[in-house]
Amino acid sequence: MSRIPFDADAIRALAAILTETGLTEIELAERDSRIRVVRAAPLAASAPPPPLSPVVVPVAPSVAAQAVEDAHHPGAVTSPMVGVAYLSPEPGAPVFVSVGQTVTAGQTLLLIEAMKTFNQIRAPKAGTVTRILVSSGAPVEYGEALMILE
Repeated sequence: MSRIPFDADAIRALAAILTETGLTEIELAERDSRIRVVRAAPLAASAPPPPLSPVVVPVAPSVAAQAVEDAHHPGAVTSPMVGVAYLSPEPGAPVFVSVGQTVTAGQTLLLIEAMKTFNQIRAPKAGTVTRILVSSGAPVEYGEALMILE
């Protein structure tokens, strides 16, 4: 059995190159000889930490009761969908309506963005806007009171 000659200094130099460059394998070939240095691949990055559980902030009973009362108000304009409410057609533009303004049936009161579509929320009847219950850019739920018309 013949012994393969090797150059320990060359192997150390190649190992240093692997470390410096972050490579996992390097091979040097010259005529009939070849030196190949392989280091173990770094372990895969650990799995990302599990998502934090949502923090539940209790709503004061008076706030929750007011929201339920607003949704059952005879002049309540409620959200027909889940989405994000916008009080103006675009940033910097005047709002569709303001408190104290008289509106006609079918007039646009605000927009709700749902699935990248802007849906006009129209006044179900003529009246005066007495309260606006959402702010622009706020998420809204189905059935949530958005405004009160009297």
